[in-house]
Amino acid sequence: MPHKTKRPEAFPIAVTCQRHSDCFYLFWIHERLLKFYNKQTPKIKERINWTIKLIKAVERVPTKYLKNITGTTLYEMRMISGTNIYRIFCFFDKGKLVVVLNGFQKKTRKTPKNEIKLAEKLQKQYYNEQN
Repeated sequence: MPHKTKRPEAFPIAVTCQRHSDCFYLFWIHERLLKFYNKQTPKIKERINWTIKLIKAVERVPTKYLKNITGTTLYEMRMISGTNIYRIFCFFDKGKLVVVLNGFQKKTRKTPKNEIKLAEKLQKQYYNEQN
């Protein structure tokens, strides 16, 4: 019997708000990011959580924390902890839905092209599954 490869799944993340108007964005988290997140130290998890809360709370997020990847519809959440730099790719769908794809520790000045290509592949997969 041939072995079937399990397709990556995504899990919705709960958004807690006092009132609906307090929430600016809803988040949809890909399994790949959950694996990345679970491997991080408590301090890095705290930075990731803080950045997500910031995106949920404000309409215009400073580029220090969320920046468009030139030539794409992708954005990178930007986190720094000491000398360590972390990036998480995401994009916006249907207005207030932020689809969070994958993350990595940045070790070079420029964002590695293979990480961008992976995020684009996951974005395409997301849209294909929506149809």
